[in-house]
Amino acid sequence: MPDKQPRIPGSPGSATPPVAEPTTPAGPLPPSPDQSGPATVSPTGQETGTPQDKMAQGGKFLTTAHGARLKDSDHSLKAGNRGPILLQDHHFREKISHFDHERIPERVVHARGSGAHGVFRGYGTASKISRAGVFAQDKETEVFVRFSTVVGSRGSSDLARDTRGFATKFYTDEGTWDLVGNNIPVFFIQDALKFPDVVHAVKPHPDREIPQAQSAHDTFWDFVSLHTEAQHHTMWNMADRGIPRSYRMMEGFGIHTFRLIAQDGSTVLVKFHWKPKLGVHSVTWEEAQIISGADPDFHRRDLADAIEAGAFPEWELGVQVFEDTEDQMFAGIDLLDPTKIVPEELVPVEPIGKMTLNRNTTNFFAETEQVAFNPNNLIPGIDVTNDPLLQGRLFSYLDTQITRLGGPNWNQLPINRPHAAVNDMLRDGMHQTAVHAGVAPYRPNSLDGGNPFETPDGDRPFIDHPAPVPASVKERALPASFEDHFSQARLFFQSLSEVEKEHVAQAYTFELGKCYEQAIRERQLKALAAIDPTLAQVVADGLGLPVPKPAESPADVVPSPALSQVGREWPLDGRQVGIVVGPDVDAGELSGTVTSVHQAGLVPLIIAPSGGEAATRLLGKDLVAQRTYLTARSIEFDAVLVASATPPAPDAANGLDSKVGASTPDGIDPRVSLLLGEVWRQAKAIGAYGAGEDVLRTTGYLEGAGVVTGSGAEEAVQQLLNLMPAHRVWERFPTTGRFATT
Repeated sequence: MPDKQPRIPGSPGSATPPVAEPTTPAGPLPPSPDQSGPATVSPTGQETGTPQDKMAQGGKFLTTAHGARLKDSDHSLKAGNRGPILLQDHHFREKISHFDHERIPERVVHARGSGAHGVFRGYGTASKISRAGVFAQDKETEVFVRFSTVVGSRGSSDLARDTRGFATKFYTDEGTWDLVGNNIPVFFIQDALKFPDVVHAVKPHPDREIPQAQSAHDTFWDFVSLHTEAQHHTMWNMADRGIPRSYRMMEGFGIHTFRLIAQDGSTVLVKFHWKPKLGVHSVTWEEAQIISGADPDFHRRDLADAIEAGAFPEWELGVQVFEDTEDQMFAGIDLLDPTKIVPEELVPVEPIGKMTLNRNTTNFFAETEQVAFNPNNLIPGIDVTNDPLLQGRLFSYLDTQITRLGGPNWNQLPINRPHAAVNDMLRDGMHQTAVHAGVAPYRPNSLDGGNPFETPDGDRPFIDHPAPVPASVKERALPASFEDHFSQARLFFQSLSEVEKEHVAQAYTFELGKCYEQAIRERQLKALAAIDPTLAQVVADGLGLPVPKPAESPADVVPSPALSQVGREWPLDGRQVGIVVGPDVDAGELSGTVTSVHQAGLVPLIIAPSGGEAATRLLGKDLVAQRTYLTARSIEFDAVLVASATPPAPDAANGLDSKVGASTPDGIDPRVSLLLGEVWRQAKAIGAYGAGEDVLRTTGYLEGAGVVTGSGAEEAVQQLLNLMPAHRVWERFPTTGRFATT
């Protein structure tokens, strides 16, 4: 065994609690080693040198909000022990009033999210195209990232089929830069004026407030079938990209085209890409359904657990670079159209830096919930373009923060404070926490010695690039190049592997099958026919409808292999392997199995018949059962290894566990049989050694692609590790052949 056991994440505190209630007064416990709060800078962005623990609660005793110690926080002050509560009970009034106002308005979109702290290190490769200091070679910049779903409320499931937000706040020494993107490189609409419409359409119906966190309903499909510009984004959502395996295995995109300004004033246009080190990976539809019921916090937990376990998620930031021409087009693609991509085969993504998330939040509300992103937050060397969706976001985000966070000083909340000194002449307002000095918050002035001064060119001021504005007339219109709504949706679909196309067809069939109005289904089928006739035919067959004549003939496209998630291999850092054991397991051999998995950079989780003292007697004091037959579920594991026989445990009875089935093979615990069946259907790698091989044989899962056995633990583990870099063993199941030639 290694000197240090694998760190299994999930402990709710930084110390082991005693069984009895503590009675000796003591100060607050420190946060866990993986946690950290916002940087301890002042409201005006200046370093204070204050230790992190001084920003949290202090002292041994309970106090009021003003520091008066309290003797009793369990009983209200009453007129006799059976009398009414007295109005003079200041502690009750303070405590209940604060509780009544604990919640702030949730975000209209992206309400459900999770965040973490990290660092971005520039490669220096972008320094020739942008004067932004954040891109300088080996320059390290603190970041905070918030991942989110778009449609659901704060209490919705992580695994809804949905677009995911990927918002990054760079605390640079030149000001805060917010790169606010998604895991899909295009958006539903081309003009921000339609944003309220698409959100109203995809949100729950206003009469019944259902369905929650779903696009499988009439109003969404009514909107996208009428606004065919939404077809490209919808195709991505219906693909496996709409149900990612993990935030750690999710690409991010800036969506819009931005302008970078070099030191000499020259400019280029760019699209930003986040590329995950672990590759792009998704769950199956069955897993998504199980997760939503068994662990709706799956993505949130996965991110926090990986950081706690030391498997720090990493992404490379890259850019596609385009010449800043007058027409802002590339190869016939309008760079200002947010519903279009430029395939990576035409313009490769050039890496310019790496981001590592290495610290969890200390307080979810203070950090993840109160963090506020704003596309207006730009730094010297980065500027916006005339993308009509981006132009609208520049107003909307700032307007939103003022309402949601209670006034204009939302940027003074600790998580939003810049790490560059602020001298902005903005004063007062609700929640002003800076104590401004001076008497002349205007310029020029002489009473404050002229401070603050405007920045000369040599000291790196922010410069709005003087892009020419063509002579024109005021009009509500879009350029003709925005009118192609189908070719890129076809490009995306044609770029997918056969199994991914099958998943897209299943998703459309399911979602349109949830629509009540047949007219909406027929209208969407007409759009699908313009994208891919075979796809339209398969979906129509599933709905029991004829294929309508397409709105236009499908375009000729060149597939982009970069858009498929299948066919490559990726690192295994932080992947979880479930090791199933029974009462006759060889503890010594199991110890070697755990070591082998751990040394490969994965997290081994032992699944035993029961936990507690019974598991200790079974495994010995050096090994711990992290899961039991009762608590384990397939969704947690990227692969499963059966290390011994698994006879039914004492609690394997229909009256005790609803997961127990009637058709379980003799001699196998029904929860183990269920686990193996789900992992088999989800195309995950399965391994066994010793008596574990008999378990696979008995349950019928020994034969088939992606199932390996070994003469011993070491051989079985190695064969399992050889399978896992591909994420799934799709060849286990033959495809229907319907998309073999499309």
